[in-house]
Amino acid sequence: MRAVLTRVRSAEVRVDDSPVGAIGPGLLALVGVAPSDGPAQVAWLADKIRDLRCFPGPDGRPMDRAVHEVGGAVLVVSQFTLLADCRRGRRPDFTAAAAPAHAAPLIDALVDRLRATGLPVETGRFGAHMAVSSINDGPVTLLLDTP
Repeated sequence: MRAVLTRVRSAEVRVDDSPVGAIGPGLLALVGVAPSDGPAQVAWLADKIRDLRCFPGPDGRPMDRAVHEVGGAVLVVSQFTLLADCRRGRRPDFTAAAAPAHAAPLIDALVDRLRATGLPVETGRFGAHMAVSSINDGPVTLLLDTP
C-alpha cells in the first residue's frame, strides 16, 4: 500500500457536488492498493497513520505529536493513481494498482482499523469521481510505502 499523508487544518471530499466526508484538523490520507497487499499491510499502514509524529508539540517542537494525541481526525480517500508508473511514454500505466475487487475491501479494512483505535475517520467513496479539497498545515506532506 502507498499513502500520501498531508497534515491539514481541514479537508473535504465531495461526489456530485455533495459532501461525503469532511474533517477539521488532522490528516488527509490518499491511499493506493497494490495487488500483493493484504491484512499485514493494512495493519502496518493503520498503525503508522495513527502513531506518526507529524504535529507540533506544546513546547513548539514541529514533529512531536501523533494525530490521536492532538485530537485530530483522518480523511481516507482511495487513490489508485498513486501506483501509476510514469517512467515510459506520456500515459500513466496502472498495472501496479490492485483491481477494485481486491482494493475496496482493503480500504474498508484500513478505515475500520483506524476507527477501532478511537480516531474519528471520514472517507471518500471508492471508485467515484471525487473532488478533494484541503487546507494544508505546515505544509507537511509525507509518503508512506508499506514493507
